[in-house]
Amino acid sequence: MSERFYITTPIYYVNDVPHIGHAYTTVAADVIARYHALRGEDSYFLTGTDEHGQKILRSAEAKGMTAQELADKTVVNFQELWKVLGIRHDDFIRTTEKRHEKVVQAIFSRLLEQGDIYKGTYEGLYCVPCETYVPEAQMGEGQTCPDCGRKLEKMTEESYFFRLSKYAEPLLEYYENNPEAILPKGRRNEIVSFLRGGLLDQSISRTTIRWGVPVPGDDRHVVYVWFDALINYLSALDYPEEGGKWQTYWPEVHHLVGKDIIRFHCVIWPAMLLALGLNPPRRVFAHGWWTVEGEKMSKSKGNVVDPFEMVDLYGADAFRYFLLREVPFGVDGDFSEKALVQRMNSDLANDLGNLLNRTLQMIEKNCGGTIPPVDREEPLDEELRKVLEETVTALDGHMELFAFDEALKDLWSLVRRGNKYIDETMPWKLGKDGDLPRLNTVLHHLCQVLRTAAILVSPFMPETARKMEEQLGLQNIFEAEKSRFRWDQNITGASVNKGEVLFPRVDLKLWEEEKAARDMKKGLLPDPGDHEDEISIEDFKKVEMRVAKILQVEAVKKADRLYKLLVDLGYERRTIVSSIREFFTPEELEGKTIILICNLKPAKFRGIESHGMLCATESEDGKILSLLTLDTELPPGRRVH
Repeated sequence: MSERFYITTPIYYVNDVPHIGHAYTTVAADVIARYHALRGEDSYFLTGTDEHGQKILRSAEAKGMTAQELADKTVVNFQELWKVLGIRHDDFIRTTEKRHEKVVQAIFSRLLEQGDIYKGTYEGLYCVPCETYVPEAQMGEGQTCPDCGRKLEKMTEESYFFRLSKYAEPLLEYYENNPEAILPKGRRNEIVSFLRGGLLDQSISRTTIRWGVPVPGDDRHVVYVWFDALINYLSALDYPEEGGKWQTYWPEVHHLVGKDIIRFHCVIWPAMLLALGLNPPRRVFAHGWWTVEGEKMSKSKGNVVDPFEMVDLYGADAFRYFLLREVPFGVDGDFSEKALVQRMNSDLANDLGNLLNRTLQMIEKNCGGTIPPVDREEPLDEELRKVLEETVTALDGHMELFAFDEALKDLWSLVRRGNKYIDETMPWKLGKDGDLPRLNTVLHHLCQVLRTAAILVSPFMPETARKMEEQLGLQNIFEAEKSRFRWDQNITGASVNKGEVLFPRVDLKLWEEEKAARDMKKGLLPDPGDHEDEISIEDFKKVEMRVAKILQVEAVKKADRLYKLLVDLGYERRTIVSSIREFFTPEELEGKTIILICNLKPAKFRGIESHGMLCATESEDGKILSLLTLDTELPPGRRVH
């Protein structure tokens, strides 16, 4: 490993609510940054938020706010989550900060001056939510975005272009000479194949968007959000100032990203760096996505995993451990609360917590509460020492490749070997038989295992490691000069402080009952007592429900919750007013087929007459809304029986 290490997460859109995907990437970056710092290296960790672009502007307008107001409000969600999760970043950058805008404009000007940026005209189909033009070969059925599935919009505009085509061959050469620059291997193969097909110059400005960094010297244009966003990795390091942090950490940069944005980070971004005369990133690691109980996460399904809730229920360390232990980092994973609880019971309570608790109990009972010296060693002790040394080496190799699950397997092999060592040496019998020299040696060796386990687990579960250090009665074991993972004889004589159990076992039966109650409260399970009075079939027939298609959606002025919708019933078009504005953007509603109650008496809302009511259900806390839609396409106007 190098002496310097710069790790980044993507910068997160501020119109997102932090979810498991954001937590996953950021916890991984935090763990790797902590590990390199633990090894005595100069480690620097950057995260932040992406606050420009049409998507954010439209979300803000739908909420009756300015884009900056929305960014200032929602950025707090990410900052608070990082505190809750124990994230220890060195910098948090926002793309609306002046320091970032200044660097974006400086880079744009330099590339324009040297001919790597030029002005032209662009025409194509554009995805507003993803903020990207989509080539015809990549479009979904019906000219939809291949990533989000939404309808593309045709746009023609004057644009500045980056000469991406110029850098296809240099990038290919770089990746062929640096086979681990993109991980996992399958992602590298994807990028290499893409590069071999040739590159088109990239449109990097917009005239139709006002929320972004102005193009220097041409205020009609705003810098394309992705070109702007990628530069955060340099702007946070004071580029291009003489003596700036970029001169210390570049190119020892490692980007952690989701697999959906790998082309931006492995094609466009390194090409920009080559144009600036800088080396591409040392590594880009593209991790997988999470499903929940086998299903894709969806606001409408109400199954989006809330990291705040998980930490509140199970603690930050258990949640961090589960995210990185459950699946290999480069593949998709399935989140299950039950699986998390089972890992807490097996790995954390039965293995790690049990080893610490048993060892300290025996030291308090037999050694006056102090770690005893080594008195008489046997071959079994040398084997334990060898396992410890092999664990350190294997874990180090896996951390180099971001194989967090394998690193934790290495560590837990040592923990389980410690528990097996207790069963093999039977220290309770040694104490009963009065064999104190052997008993002292066994308990000392167990403390060596626990000390090493505390050090190695500290990047993953920092609070747990701190508790282990305290209960072992040791000090400063995480300081770089004292954490070389050696067998440390200086622990002899330390006074142990057996405290609370690290991870109490969870009663699964009781947990299942509590989980069901929580799901019911969220609206994920039906409440058996939530019923209206019985009605006759004749009463039901009086309700006229028909298939309708939403044609147009507008925000109602001076009404934070209301939308004015124009719907098509086949035989006529109607206006309805609905209080669903906080749940959907207009783009998410337009084109959707819904069920409309048609024979309600008209009602006025903010002076607009509404002729009907859509059908929906919401979670118990009112935070999630799902519209009643069809599972097959039917023409508007069909009666619902």
